[in-house]
Amino acid sequence: MLKIGNVEAPNRVVLAPMAGVCNPAFRLIAKEFGTGLVCAEMVSDKAIVHGNARSMEMLYVDDREKPLSLQIFGGDTETLVQAARIVDQHTNADIIDINMGCPVPKITKCDAGARWLLQPDKIEAMIATVVAAVSKPVTVKMRIGWDSEHIYAVENAKAVERGGGSAVSVHGRTREQLYTGKADWDIIREVKQALSIPVIGNGDVVTPEDAKRMLDQTGVDGVMIGRGALGNPWMLYRTVQYLANGELPPEPSAEEKIRIAILHMDRLIALKGEHVAVREMRKHMAWYLKGMTGAARVKDIIMETEKRDEMVRTLDAYVEHLATSSVSGIAEESAVLH
Repeated sequence: MLKIGNVEAPNRVVLAPMAGVCNPAFRLIAKEFGTGLVCAEMVSDKAIVHGNARSMEMLYVDDREKPLSLQIFGGDTETLVQAARIVDQHTNADIIDINMGCPVPKITKCDAGARWLLQPDKIEAMIATVVAAVSKPVTVKMRIGWDSEHIYAVENAKAVERGGGSAVSVHGRTREQLYTGKADWDIIREVKQALSIPVIGNGDVVTPEDAKRMLDQTGVDGVMIGRGALGNPWMLYRTVQYLANGELPPEPSAEEKIRIAILHMDRLIALKGEHVAVREMRKHMAWYLKGMTGAARVKDIIMETEKRDEMVRTLDAYVEHLATSSVSGIAEESAVLH
């Protein structure tokens, strides 16, 4: 179990708040696959305060997703507080998370995201002000530092704790690294040892075995999975099972992968309409198809598809082709389902 403030998650597996990915359609699938805590994609504090229609839609939480953490970002304490109050009073999210990890220049130029990592003296006051304004637990997702010369992970995390934060998630890379290189689990361990509030580790967890190793090496209270779950919610389910009983459920069949991919698309259509959802699903379909035999040709077709039924026909035909392919034919195509 993972306890954050007064919120209890049934296990220690957490879905990371990935921008452009963690909408209710994907989050609900992650929850159905057993994920203990799901995190929504980040929303701008200013957009919330100004009542931006698209941003307000991003605050929607399906009761089936709970417990859920809703992430906001901003570089100004006053608007962060105003946005946090709106999330607190007008959504059924369980946790308010503040982003201190986003490395994208358009975010950091506004003193938001990873820019906070250079200002440990300002973090405590900001967190304390937000915590005082809301009733839900407040957490922070951060990176270990701005670059290799400015790694203040322990100092920044302690500032969050002193400010009344209920937990910290630490991605073991600097802002400069983006998503390259290796995540530094040693620094995550240092943060865990320095804090009394829960610490969630993030970075380079792409298999259930990675999750177990992170827990063992760092002592963190939870493991956050991001890119490893793209097109692969089975990774979340298999991790939950592996951590619970040491057993690894089998990888899904091609038919099962496509069934969930279509369910994902249909839920996204219900949220955003066919035109927007089908275009958005192209990248997701490419992730679902990753590593599957002959998938490159299917991906090319999907990237041009605009209609739900066309997408389904293409995917169904692909699964049928896989099922009817001869064993020798599959071997020639190096069939390995990952």
